[in-house]
Amino acid sequence: MTLPPATAFSDDLLTMAKSLDTESLSRVVALRDWLVTVAARMEDANEVLSGFLNRLIDLGLPVDRAVSAIEALHTEYAGIGRFWTREEGTVVRYLPHGDRREAVYQASPFAYVNRTGEWLILDLDETADDLFAVIPELKEAGYRQYVTVPVLFTNGAENAVSFATRTPGGFGPRELTILRLVMPSFALVTELRATSNRLDQVLRIYVGDDPHKAILSGAIQRGQVTRIRSAILFADMRDYTHISSTLSPESAVELLNTYFDCLVPPIEDEGGEVLKYLGDGVLAIVRDKGDDTGGAAQSALTAATNALRRIEAANSEGRFPVPISVGFALHHGDAAYGNVGSGQRLDFTVIGRDVNLASRIAELNKRLGEPLLMSKPFVEHLWGNPAPLGAHAVEGFAEAIEVYRP
Repeated sequence: MTLPPATAFSDDLLTMAKSLDTESLSRVVALRDWLVTVAARMEDANEVLSGFLNRLIDLGLPVDRAVSAIEALHTEYAGIGRFWTREEGTVVRYLPHGDRREAVYQASPFAYVNRTGEWLILDLDETADDLFAVIPELKEAGYRQYVTVPVLFTNGAENAVSFATRTPGGFGPRELTILRLVMPSFALVTELRATSNRLDQVLRIYVGDDPHKAILSGAIQRGQVTRIRSAILFADMRDYTHISSTLSPESAVELLNTYFDCLVPPIEDEGGEVLKYLGDGVLAIVRDKGDDTGGAAQSALTAATNALRRIEAANSEGRFPVPISVGFALHHGDAAYGNVGSGQRLDFTVIGRDVNLASRIAELNKRLGEPLLMSKPFVEHLWGNPAPLGAHAVEGFAEAIEVYRP
């Protein structure tokens, strides 16, 4: 079926503004000011959308339904959809990655307005049901007119927002003029908020929760060091180099992802933070809470124990190319973060004696045939009576290191 022509508007906003009465124009200016001064700083994006729509309604626009879809840079979803109705308020839906979502999008009004760059205004009484998949749903719910607006970001991201009304006659010339005048400010604020969220999410994904906060707060000078007193957990896979040598790069990545799916959730379930992925290794901490260092140690031990159970279950289910084993080392001390590098290329990385010691203890796992080892500083914060395994020499440390097993 042939699509209807997209609706183009004059770019002469001054001419459009002159078509409004003085009171309406004053309220439009107030709404634009609210968007760029108040909404831009609001924490809850749902409140931004509902606040914007309620102000449009106060201006006389009969909005009964609105949907926004904004691209996201996230490992678990491709975008965020917000569905608002007068009856239910705002409902958030996370738009998945994948071919199915892309196929649905390409056949939608949102993709259409992004291809044309123009608004799409549909009188639903005169629109065929098979034009877009959403049309029958809108008609069944009693909507009479549907307006879709492209929201293009400067980075090329394609987004859109739609408005629907049950009012006979739909949005008149005055209402469409108001919408045309306020949408540039709405788009600007939406992009500013999305850009800030992207930066926040990407930093959190790649460097962890606390480090990303430090970076955003200005901790970007070379040589700066932050100490985090905590239980330190280090884990690595046994014989990874040998196992991966027989795999394609894609299969090796799949192996690591399955492996990390066994390790990371138990750590996060116990309030721990993954600070670094080191090839087939994981460095994580459970922060001390005041003087309660025993709680952090017990949580780290529980996380390691549960992760070992998940590895065992994955082996039994045949989820790895070959059965794998992992060594856990638990220590207590300072996880020190520092900016290391040269010129304009720095790495916000984990450094320090205690981190090095945890990784060296992990190397003892294979030598001693133990899946989980604990240092003396760790067991001093632990409840119970771990079994001593003696003192052992480790690379880089002059003194022998006492280790224990649960």
